[in-house]
Amino acid sequence: MDLAGSPVCWSAGLSLKKTITPALPWRFTRRFAVSLAVLIGGITFTGSLQAWGKLSGKISGRAILIPGQTFVSILLALSIVASMVLFAGGPALDLDSSIVFYVFLVLVVLSLVLGIIGVLPIGGGDMPVVIALLNSCSGLAAAAAGFVIYNNVLIVAGCLVGCSGLILTIIMCKAMNRSLGNVLFSGFGATTQSSDSEVTGEMKAASIEDAYYVLESARSVVIVPGYGMAVAQAQHAVKELGDLLEANGCEVRYAIHPVAGRMPGHMNVLLAEADVPYEQLAEMHDVNPIMTTVDVAIVIGANDVVNPAAANDPASPIYGMPIINVHEAKTVYALKRGKGAGFSGLVNTLFFLDNTRMLYGDAKGTVSALVAEF
Repeated sequence: MDLAGSPVCWSAGLSLKKTITPALPWRFTRRFAVSLAVLIGGITFTGSLQAWGKLSGKISGRAILIPGQTFVSILLALSIVASMVLFAGGPALDLDSSIVFYVFLVLVVLSLVLGIIGVLPIGGGDMPVVIALLNSCSGLAAAAAGFVIYNNVLIVAGCLVGCSGLILTIIMCKAMNRSLGNVLFSGFGATTQSSDSEVTGEMKAASIEDAYYVLESARSVVIVPGYGMAVAQAQHAVKELGDLLEANGCEVRYAIHPVAGRMPGHMNVLLAEADVPYEQLAEMHDVNPIMTTVDVAIVIGANDVVNPAAANDPASPIYGMPIINVHEAKTVYALKRGKGAGFSGLVNTLFFLDNTRMLYGDAKGTVSALVAEF
């Protein structure tokens, strides 16, 4: 008599299966995914707040190294690992549920603190790289949460965001000729630039009328947009100025540095929004060879990407970073809100050169005044 399909044997088989395959490993995996989502999410949250504060000027853009930075970071990392192990392995360790709950709260707090400690020693000039990396982390946090709630869509979407953010991060690091480890752990900009004391000359201001006369007679102009243009939302005024220059018989190009703005393509998007023709956009390696023949270079809110110290000052923290060689143009007009340093906290030696003139004020207002002159 075949008893394999009987209800008694079927229920006995289920009981045996439950006995042989306990739920503990799966509970550990799920708890580990929860702790991973909390860790990455906490770092992303507080790190993004700091990045926003540095880019918006709410807090200082300089890198800050706290006393014993390395020791504190290592201690924090070990504490987080211990919290994750205790939380994930709580059932196996027979820990009381209240203890596991408090361990979870500790993990949340430590994750938030790690986000602060991790971004604090990174200067404002590196914030675009940090933002791309944090964008990647947000996707990884979403993917980890997808494993917790059994949501395949969240897992796939999170992985896509994580991968794209990592690709952007790598692109920006290559454009800066630096490694990701150097950006995150070098304390870039934490100390004053050693060559600051060697900067000679002064920043020479120019009037809108003087700039108009020079631009009116120019036959070639290169416009270098930066984050300052984005803050002032000056892209439409810049496009209008470019059209007027072209109507005056001038050849106009827009030189785009890969790390200008907050992320790769930031300036391209803004100029496309203003309907700037794509053929007028020039990559850094295309415009640099002809920069010596350019009559006027207009720098709108860019700092490190046009700083000659990156090319000729070995003591500068940005030495070796590829830049747009606007200092080789016959005349340079730099649009800047004030005399302070940029987000990186480094002095731009371009502003002190004999062929550079400063146009102070909001970029949109300055460009609009030039348009009015034309």
